[in-house]
Amino acid sequence: MLSNRILFISDLHLEESRPDIARTLLQFLDVNSGHCDALYILGDLFETWIGDDEESILIDEIASALNRFHIAGPSIYLMHGNRDFLMGNIFANRCGAELIEGPCTLYTEAGPIVLLHGDTLCTDDQEYMQFRKQVRQEDWQRKFLAKPLGERRVFAERAREMSRQSTAVKDDYIMDVNPQAVENLLVEFQHNILLHGHTHRPDIHELTLAKPINKLNQGKRVVLGDWGKKAWYAEIKDKLITLHSFDLTN
Repeated sequence: MLSNRILFISDLHLEESRPDIARTLLQFLDVNSGHCDALYILGDLFETWIGDDEESILIDEIASALNRFHIAGPSIYLMHGNRDFLMGNIFANRCGAELIEGPCTLYTEAGPIVLLHGDTLCTDDQEYMQFRKQVRQEDWQRKFLAKPLGERRVFAERAREMSRQSTAVKDDYIMDVNPQAVENLLVEFQHNILLHGHTHRPDIHELTLAKPINKLNQGKRVVLGDWGKKAWYAEIKDKLITLHSFDLTN
């Protein structure tokens, strides 16, 4: 189904210590309520997610706001990120949203677009790719979610600290996407446009493809920014894809 205006966000990393990001999201939803056809959240909506049975004022506030946004008309689609990959249908239903798996194709007026969080493109980061392979296994997730909430919280905090330490010593190229992985994905899907988050490096990259796709050797990679210092979103309107940012709400 084609939509007239579609919005994309990712990497908000919502947590209690950053109420400015939550306030900014609420403002963003309010401004765009009833003024778009769909909102795609492409992963890492929350900084951590240890299961849909986790309860907090922040979670309740965000779920309620997203549900109000959906009731006003737009569809909402949630994709797992590397931080909130345990998010499930219980939370999605509270938001009036649908969980989608990436990579996937979205057909728009700007053409078909491959959507994904983006972490699977960072193939040079072998340490992370091994960790991802482990925690995405159904058996690992089932056993983890069966643990008490307190034990899961401790694991999540340790994982965050290990991630901070690891990231601090890795070269920039390791933390970014691998160009060949990007092209391989476009070739696999036979589409010329890719949209993702994860890397926190917002930009629109014009690509020259080694192998033509749909008789074109040109492609495009749209990268969403994180909401650490500014709020970023991509928009499809009038057959164009644009990238926008605005200041966080104090």
